[in-house]
Amino acid sequence: MRESLFIKRNLERWKKYQEQPTNDPDEMAERFTSLVDDLAYAKTFYSYSKITRYLNTLAGGIYQSIYANTRGEPGKLKRIFLYNIPLIVAKYRKIFLFTLAFFVLVCTISAFSAAHDDSFVRGILGDDYVDMTEQNIASGDPFGVYKDQNEMVMWLRIMFNNVQIALFTFVSGIFLGIGVVYILLTNGFMLGAFQYMFFAKGLGWSSILVIWIHGTLEISAIVLAGSAGFIMGYGILFPGTHKRVDSLKRAAKEGLKILVSVVPLLVVAAFLEGYVTRHTDMPKALSIFILFISLCIIVGYYVVLPFVLHRQGYSLDEAGKVCYPKKNKIKTTA
Repeated sequence: MRESLFIKRNLERWKKYQEQPTNDPDEMAERFTSLVDDLAYAKTFYSYSKITRYLNTLAGGIYQSIYANTRGEPGKLKRIFLYNIPLIVAKYRKIFLFTLAFFVLVCTISAFSAAHDDSFVRGILGDDYVDMTEQNIASGDPFGVYKDQNEMVMWLRIMFNNVQIALFTFVSGIFLGIGVVYILLTNGFMLGAFQYMFFAKGLGWSSILVIWIHGTLEISAIVLAGSAGFIMGYGILFPGTHKRVDSLKRAAKEGLKILVSVVPLLVVAAFLEGYVTRHTDMPKALSIFILFISLCIIVGYYVVLPFVLHRQGYSLDEAGKVCYPKKNKIKTTA
């Protein structure tokens, strides 16, 4: 076969391989096999031609990509936690910021209302809880509520309860996010009133050193679960160029991954509440250390890591797969 005819028959396919790289392992393998056949033919009949060097470069690029995908990438579960979830946070960072701002605003409004209305705290937390807390304060043990139950029972009860709330928060996003707003309002008003109650008694900083040992992870989980619910609502309201059903499926899948990342936080938070928070007389340095580590986990994973991956060029495609930076993709030259 003449070289010009060989090029004419295959040039369109070669250009597709060069201009439309793929991350699908099966597709890459098929392309590589096809190029190896073409390269073998070219080396046999046109060994000193430019087309031989071109095919060698094209096949070499795909080979390197296959090698990187099979040897250099983490396993599926590791990839989800190291790349997918942080990249989802980066993709929907405005939703996460909105959820956080909304929750903080509700907490602030609640605390402000409690400061100007003596009956507000009782209306939010209930008379029984307020009376119990006041009795504990009077007896010199303001945080005695965390010592009433067995550690294991308390841990499991709180864990299952909080996981259920997080799941319900996420699922309520299907109602265009209205259910998420209600849950954030409820929890925000409770937190604001609860925290103000201790500050009003002169125990504000003590409550932070005790309650936020588990509260840092627990409250963060509420905000994250709310964000996951809003993501699903966003997928329904703003489908873009996709069908609304397809947009909902994609958003629900992404929101569910955020929810999966929240579960370990709730397990640890419940453990801290059941086993650690009850030790209200622990050294302040230890309390601050636990608070610091908890805050570092949240900020590091949900703020710093998404920012770093985004800056490095990582992204998600339409199917939710990780797109690696250009240096890890197929590089081809004519």
